[in-house]
Amino acid sequence: MGLLKPSSGTIEIFSRQVNGERDFRRVRERIGLLFQDADDQLFSPTVLEDVAFGPLNLGRSQEEAKAIAQKTLELLGLSGFEDRITYKLSGGEKKLVSLATVLAMEPEILLLDEPSNGLDDNSKARLMEALSQLDFSYILISHEIDFLSETTNSICEMRNGKMLFDEEVYAHPHYHRHPHGTVPHEHRP
Repeated sequence: MGLLKPSSGTIEIFSRQVNGERDFRRVRERIGLLFQDADDQLFSPTVLEDVAFGPLNLGRSQEEAKAIAQKTLELLGLSGFEDRITYKLSGGEKKLVSLATVLAMEPEILLLDEPSNGLDDNSKARLMEALSQLDFSYILISHEIDFLSETTNSICEMRNGKMLFDEEVYAHPHYHRHPHGTVPHEHRP
């Protein structure tokens, strides 16, 4: 995305080397980024304004942007949220609205930074459902192996500055027991 610059090496995206801000502007039109913290992504007073901002910024008319925003909100089960105040949403609602702001720009690839961070089970399930409906590639970064196992086709791990690919990474859920009064219990994804 060009938000951070490497100290060495080159960057190649969509089979082209990218160097400066001009190159990255074109890349940003094709790749959507969901920030880890939804409060860093949302800035408009209402949900509809926030979701329509991206299409407007890409040159769509007011009517087109509004239609795209409403369609995207419907896809994510957020119909009726159009006039809600963004800063008054719950954490899970903010995360889904943030995802809507990115999807409304119709990216070819989606990058998600810790998308399940801080979400309750219901919000996490809604996010997983939304990701399952996407018909394009996405890359997500997460420390939650169970979430990764449920939402991705392959998992890579960074270790000591090197990428370990699926055949070297074995994702599996962990169940543990601990004292909870006198009744043992399991944590399930």
